Amino acid sequence: MVKADFGRDFQWGVSSAAFQTEGVCDADGKGPSIWDTFTSKKGKIKLNHHARTACDFYNRYEADIDLIKGMYIPNFRFSLSWPRILPEGIGRHNTQGMDFYERVVDHCLAQGITPWITLYHWDLPQSLQDKGGWTNRDVLSWLEEYAACVVKCLGDRVGHWMVLNEPAVFTGAGYFFGVHAPGLTGLRNFFPAAHHAALAMGHIGKLLRSETKNARIGTTFSCSSIHPASSSKRDMDAAKRADALINRLFIEPILGLGYPTTDLKALAGIERYMAAGDEARLPFDFDFIGIQNYTREMIRHSYFVPYLRAQLVPAKKRRVPLLTEMGWEVYPEAIYEMIKQFNAYPNIPDIYITENGAAFADVVENGAVHDDLRIRYLKDHLAQVLRAKREGLNIHGYFIWTLMDNFEWAEGYHARFGLVHLDFDTQQRTVKDSGKWYGDFLADAVG
Repeated sequence: MVKADFGRDFQWGVSSAAFQTEGVCDADGKGPSIWDTFTSKKGKIKLNHHARTACDFYNRYEADIDLIKGMYIPNFRFSLSWPRILPEGIGRHNTQGMDFYERVVDHCLAQGITPWITLYHWDLPQSLQDKGGWTNRDVLSWLEEYAACVVKCLGDRVGHWMVLNEPAVFTGAGYFFGVHAPGLTGLRNFFPAAHHAALAMGHIGKLLRSETKNARIGTTFSCSSIHPASSSKRDMDAAKRADALINRLFIEPILGLGYPTTDLKALAGIERYMAAGDEARLPFDFDFIGIQNYTREMIRHSYFVPYLRAQLVPAKKRRVPLLTEMGWEVYPEAIYEMIKQFNAYPNIPDIYITENGAAFADVVENGAVHDDLRIRYLKDHLAQVLRAKREGLNIHGYFIWTLMDNFEWAEGYHARFGLVHLDFDTQQRTVKDSGKWYGDFLADAVG
């Protein structure tokens, strides 16, 4: 398998996010985000880690972008910090914050790297959460003001935009389970947050399309290949319900199919938050979508899980051959299965893998990081992407998560996903063997 096998138009990249990398969380005019607040609460993050410094990308962006160039990576997907640009979420603009992103974009372009910008990667301004955050329908106008501000400054140089990162995760983990910021729980929070996130994709998609010239507009979805724990009807029905929640809840409204209430009746509760005309507002003809896959999930029926009547069978209990540091099964076929599942929609836009990667216990030895497990993970997953492409499926690019080890949300600094090792005490960067492998792969002259 070489780069040329994927074709000349296949896009290669690496992904990152503002809160996880930038640091400088309370300087140069930046306002607090819900993640600044959440990480300040004892016991919310593993080992009480915080992201006040993270990777210090805010101060080291030039050298980090140079690392991307050194690995021959042509595309860099990163997000913008909403409260760095609008400290109160709306109203006052912070010139220093916007200037920073202009410098990042300009340095990417100067190094021959194409920037792909995610507008919202989970760091909602705390001042807006104080007004209800994603449970408040006004979030649509708040997000519109932020997006308009960004496009006005960067629209002339950025040709790839993504509205949201993984709405299923930030609404589920943040507004139902409470394990991510802002730490809210229950359906009374999840349903309105989910509906407003679904509306936001098309709402902001329309704005981006109207305010940019020839830009490609997209959004991203988390997904996991769902397998029933057995061939029993109960487990197969449970898997269908889990698939509706995990993989279909946000893509199907965008495609004009509505919410998947047929297979998960509990989702009908979302309808009480729908205003007149919302059904027509949900669909949007994106130019592309990003799908983000890491593993599969095994599902069995459970009487004890309300609404879903389904339960994950942890990979650890299944004694799978290899687990990542996140406790996820290494199952490369999952990425092929998800490409195929999304291709089954008749009106699906261009598909890119915008995140795929693995966390392992990396160690620096004599100035090197020999992360053979990650190299094998990436090769095996790319082989499945190539399998999909050779079958004629709609797949146009692949972005690795992530450039360097960073703040991995509730996992703190424990889970290392990077192609570059980061010593969080000294900020020393060390390109891992996986980063060197990716660079050699992308430098393939045949491609």
